[in-house]
Amino acid sequence: MSIAVPVSWFPVLIVMPTLVPLIGAAITLVAGRIPRLQRVVTVLAITTSLSASLLMLFGVSQHGTQAIAIGGWDAGVGGQRSKRLGPLGITLVVDHLSAMMLVVSSTVLLAVILYAIGQGLRDGTEAQPVSIFQPTYLILCAGVSNAFLAGDLFNLYVSFEVLLTASYVLLTVGASIDRVRAGAMYVMVSMVSSLIFLLGIAFAYATTGTLNLAEMSIRLNNGEVPDGTRNALFAVLLVAFGIKAAVFPLSTWLPDSYPTAPAPVTAVFAGLLTKVGVYAIIRAHTLLFPGGSMDSVLMIAGLLTMLIGIAGAIAQSDIKRLLSFTLVSHIGYMVFGIALSSKIGMAAAIYYVAHHILVQTTLFLVVGLIERQAGSASLRRLGGLIASPVLAVLYLVPALNLGGIPPFSGFIGKVGLLQAGAVDGSVLAWTLVVGGLVTSLLTLYVVARIWTKAFWRARADAPEGDLSDERPSALMDESTDIAFSDRDDVGSMPPGMVVPTAAMVLVGLAMTIWAGPIMNYADRAAADVIDPTVYIRAVTGIGGR
Repeated sequence: MSIAVPVSWFPVLIVMPTLVPLIGAAITLVAGRIPRLQRVVTVLAITTSLSASLLMLFGVSQHGTQAIAIGGWDAGVGGQRSKRLGPLGITLVVDHLSAMMLVVSSTVLLAVILYAIGQGLRDGTEAQPVSIFQPTYLILCAGVSNAFLAGDLFNLYVSFEVLLTASYVLLTVGASIDRVRAGAMYVMVSMVSSLIFLLGIAFAYATTGTLNLAEMSIRLNNGEVPDGTRNALFAVLLVAFGIKAAVFPLSTWLPDSYPTAPAPVTAVFAGLLTKVGVYAIIRAHTLLFPGGSMDSVLMIAGLLTMLIGIAGAIAQSDIKRLLSFTLVSHIGYMVFGIALSSKIGMAAAIYYVAHHILVQTTLFLVVGLIERQAGSASLRRLGGLIASPVLAVLYLVPALNLGGIPPFSGFIGKVGLLQAGAVDGSVLAWTLVVGGLVTSLLTLYVVARIWTKAFWRARADAPEGDLSDERPSALMDESTDIAFSDRDDVGSMPPGMVVPTAAMVLVGLAMTIWAGPIMNYADRAAADVIDPTVYIRAVTGIGGR
């Protein structure tokens, strides 16, 4: 099914995923004493963003890449630079890739906020502030959307800073010791990344005289910029984006930061924030620095990210930390597909990004349900969860999907990546194929380990399974510093949390059922980014490089 979207709608549609959440954030901030209004405005704003993103997805399929200049100011490209206003122009661009990322991210953001509302917007402490959660969450939504639409480096930098500000507030909600400590580490790492990114922006402007991505692409690839300068600029941007994407060795911050947050926050962080970094790497690699000058470095980084990430997961006994390490590990698959610099590799990487956003978010939502049902996320304390068949199914389906069991989307994405590596045929590509297979098997091992220990094993057989009965004060929720014996929400799974989680499981299954059309769309997105002439023409009005 396809919806006819007039091209005249795009100037409004492109700004909606960023503008609507910001307006919603302002309203919810003012309505801090009216929780019902806050909830309605938040859900309505994200639903509107999702609707606009879906319309853009259909519209881009019909009309191709679209770009607008905010405020009608000339972006200063295509030989038509305005001396006074040109450099100030902000361009927003939507193509197949950005439209797909907007739809997937809006879907996740909507499901997570419904889950958070079902949870009561707090995770066990009455002292935890609630009124600030939804305005901050909407600002996060705006930052994510703007990052996918940004047509210039500085606008992308601003998007990252919006994400940093909002994510720090969400990460430290409740102000427990663990959360503040993790938040401080997260902010320090993010600020280092931002400083490196800002250095790259200065370097790029000094080199090309512009920050518009399309015009930068022309100037960096017309033979006037020396290869050494191009490679140095690419390396700086890769380090900045690699930290945000959690690519090894720039990923050590993530497993210590994400698990301390409330379940909804951890879910949206794990699903989306690292993928914004991956998206930035795709844009830089294909639009600004084509030609494969850093492909070998990216392949090695992808291989190490896969193997070291999954090795870290094997060593964990806390499910949140375990899944955080698998998150790092599977970023390696995406970097692998990008580094191949081929259409088939990029299509598989794009499909895998969408798959992983959905599945990883779902698994963290399930962990929140496990905490509510059993009072812990530690494998040393869990057992007997098979007694809750709904929870068992909600875990098993995305777990098998993450592990790459056929016919799930995880299997389809991995097969596409491994096929792309085999087509490349280089020694390094084949090494990554082997590394990908090993990582997939070890991922299946760690999700099966959760299944056998948390679900099949009797809780009495868990090493610390009797703590809740014998020494309840010793059983602490590490994310809130509250004894589980003092919490009144353990032992129940509210429908408001179960339904969004089940919906996410179904959306993940939809990527399997409609894998053919989705992969075809990923092929078109890959064609756009591998040969970005259409992107450049849409922004500059000229034919490309």
